[in-house]
Amino acid sequence: MASDVLMPAPVCLIENDKGELIVNQKSLEILSSITEPVVVVAIVGLYRTGKSYLMNKLAGKKSGFSLGSTVQSHTKGIWMWCVPHPKKPNHILVLLDTEGLGDVEKGDNKNDTWIFALAVLLSSTFVYNSMGTINQQAMDQVNYVTELSERIKSKSTPNTDGVENSSDFVTFFPDFVWTVRDFTLELEINGEPITSDEYLEIALKPKKGKPEEVKMFNLPRQCIRQFFPKKKCFIFDLPTHRKKLSQLEKLHDSELEPEFVEQVESFCFYIFQHSNVKTLQGGIKVNGPRLENLILTYVEAITSGEMPCMENAVLALAQIENSAAVQRALTHYEVIMIKRVQFPTETLRELLDIHATCESEAIAVFIKDSFKDVDQKFQKELAVLWLLLFMGKEGSTRQLEAKRDAFCQQNQDESTKQCRSLLQDIFSPLEEAVKNGDFSKPGGYGLFLQKTKELKQKYYQQPRKGIQAEETLQEYLKSKEDIADAILQADQSLSAKERDIEVERVKTQAAEAAAKQLEEMQKKTQQMMEQNERSYKEHINQLTEKMETERKQLIEEQKNNLALKLQEQEKLLKGGFQNESEQLKNQIKALENRLNESRKRGGGCIIC
Repeated sequence: MASDVLMPAPVCLIENDKGELIVNQKSLEILSSITEPVVVVAIVGLYRTGKSYLMNKLAGKKSGFSLGSTVQSHTKGIWMWCVPHPKKPNHILVLLDTEGLGDVEKGDNKNDTWIFALAVLLSSTFVYNSMGTINQQAMDQVNYVTELSERIKSKSTPNTDGVENSSDFVTFFPDFVWTVRDFTLELEINGEPITSDEYLEIALKPKKGKPEEVKMFNLPRQCIRQFFPKKKCFIFDLPTHRKKLSQLEKLHDSELEPEFVEQVESFCFYIFQHSNVKTLQGGIKVNGPRLENLILTYVEAITSGEMPCMENAVLALAQIENSAAVQRALTHYEVIMIKRVQFPTETLRELLDIHATCESEAIAVFIKDSFKDVDQKFQKELAVLWLLLFMGKEGSTRQLEAKRDAFCQQNQDESTKQCRSLLQDIFSPLEEAVKNGDFSKPGGYGLFLQKTKELKQKYYQQPRKGIQAEETLQEYLKSKEDIADAILQADQSLSAKERDIEVERVKTQAAEAAAKQLEEMQKKTQQMMEQNERSYKEHINQLTEKMETERKQLIEEQKNNLALKLQEQEKLLKGGFQNESEQLKNQIKALENRLNESRKRGGGCIIC
């Protein structure tokens, strides 16, 4: 496994302890180490219907998830098995086997719906496993789906368009696969053969009649049709003689009915080929840590008595992801700056050019890893976060700018340190000559100036002194002004007038040097301001481009959701279900309005 996670057997993900759901820390540690995208397949159904057998097959093992051999339910809570995806390199297949629904031993089945809901919320493919046929009894047993809209919220606030919550579920919900075990009927209608998918479509057709009379019949069918974007059906013959069913996990394929073996292979092939990476709205692919955070958010909401909200879960994940993205970007900036900058640089421009390249890479890291949520609600907040942490606007934390300034200061300090050391080496002979009185004689001052000029020239010729070269030299010369003045005043070969002229020359020279330093400081300040402006414009463009890409992704999702609703409406109209078709009109109209709003959002900078 690419994440180096080895799971020889499943572990409990969510414990069901006397009706209380508790997340297992060991399973979270496993998820936190999985950096690859995850394909999450969850299976639910009544207890003792053979769910675990199918999950073991998907894991490529004969055993793992507990099958049990009696009428007693074995799986409690939700168990997880992470294995390398057999068909998608660098992907992880996360299998979730759930506690059997309707276990008579539990007495109180109130948390069955929560197990069902969590399986829906966490998976990218949701498998419902039942026995016999898809008849009214089977529909009655899948009544948990009818409670989803009462147990789960898609959005934190009601829609302004008045459309019921279920209209948004198609965006969040997984693909739906109904597996029918021990199927004994012939797949045909009016003597004509049909596929298992057609069998499911027929089973999901509503019944005509007065709403109050057909409500209980139509409600589960309506929920399955409207909630789940894609639906698939698999039927399985009886695997072997009933006396051998208790030993199913020990039997070789050669001991099973050939049709059953072929059907299981077909099921596994479909799951491997067509189950998608768990993806949040906006095309956000889920990896182990993201799945971990979703689990914690949902279970916390359930245990606190609140309704799990899919939008809030994404928002919470966005906060975590964006903060982490900031830190990764800052770390990336520091690491590559340290590698690329050879202190001290000759000019500030040289350092700022390296900074600009590293900054762009760091922003690219942030842009790539940053996260937005449903309907772009978080985009403004993301933009503000980005500005505060990166752009150095007034009153912000200015993390990236602060790190740049720290490198500039280090560059300056390294230059000063190196120049002082160099000046000490070059001018130490001159200082020694002064101590020895070599210039305390007629003509000594001229000799002192000549020697100083030669040593200054030698200093200028030395490479890699950095941006403090001139300032450090002037600082050194200023510290020696008293010595130079003393030599000047002691030189008897000079007249008083010549000494006065020389004093004025030295003052003028010092003033010119100070003016030059001031000009250089102003130049550095201007370069920093120009760099800030370039960074601001470039990064605004990067962020705006990201937001535009995400807007286009949202539009595609909304178009797909609208297409699914239109297909559903068309099926109802063809079947003569005019009333049911009318019920979809408001949802379709609302989706069209949202699509138009998303299309209008394009253009201009998103940071206002």
